[in-house]
Amino acid sequence: MHRFMQRGMVILFASICFMLSGITAFAQDMPSDYQEVLKSLDRKGDFKVGVFKFNIPRNDLKITIQGVSTPTPFGFGGWIALTKGADGSDVMMGDLVLLQEEVNPVMSALLDNGVDITALHNHFFWDDPHVFYMHVHGMGKAADLARRVKPGLDLIGHVKPAALAPATSGGTPLDTAKLAKIAGQEGEQSGAVYKITVGRDDLGMKEHGAVINARMGLNTWAAFVGTQEDAAIAGDVAMLEDEVTPVLKALRKNGLDVVAIHHHMTGDRPVVIFLHYWGRGSAEKLATAFKAALDELGKGGPAHGMGD
Repeated sequence: MHRFMQRGMVILFASICFMLSGITAFAQDMPSDYQEVLKSLDRKGDFKVGVFKFNIPRNDLKITIQGVSTPTPFGFGGWIALTKGADGSDVMMGDLVLLQEEVNPVMSALLDNGVDITALHNHFFWDDPHVFYMHVHGMGKAADLARRVKPGLDLIGHVKPAALAPATSGGTPLDTAKLAKIAGQEGEQSGAVYKITVGRDDLGMKEHGAVINARMGLNTWAAFVGTQEDAAIAGDVAMLEDEVTPVLKALRKNGLDVVAIHHHMTGDRPVVIFLHYWGRGSAEKLATAFKAALDELGKGGPAHGMGD
């Protein structure tokens, strides 16, 4: 019996040593440039199946959905992942979990540092506080990607909500002729709202031989309400994939908030991405911001639409 126990202890000890050596080997398998990324960002991560990944959990938030407490693993863990391309550079993808007041400051910080924003949406209804998900993309060397993404990550959990200015009760009515001149497009009045709609006929999109035009939803628009001194704008921009980042930069540079980035259609060729935006300020300033976004559309020439 004693010899049997000794033999069992030896086997157990050998198994533990093997497991520990496997863990050590696993840690050593992480490429050195990824280890440097973790150091520079002061984060923990792992390397599996060729993918380096670190999490950005929102442990600082206490979220409820319809009054039900929902802990971080329920769906509030952001992340960044990198993997090697054929030329040795990295492809970066990620999903950031953000409060609504964090969305646009984080977006601007990332755009200013060469990181692309590819989607912005919600995952839940009735969540308190409201949480949004921003998908990011980048390409380059791991160390450079870490440098570029860091300013945005550093803002998470540290953005204070902006003070809301009360709406003014008086002022000059909207000068719609001036707004149309700034935008370079005439609009239509509907009650208190003046709306400018611009179709993307340059895309030549068809489906089963039918022309998909502005009235079918392939358009960019801006709606104005309020006064010339204190107006609000909301709208939608229809963009080709390579127009998304320039349009986002134009909107953010001109002080408009982006509230969603997503598809409206599936199977469309060319692929069209839509973003929704909101802003408040003088009507002329808002119209100028809208025009800045319009100016980023159609620069690449005619696109190929869907086949008949």
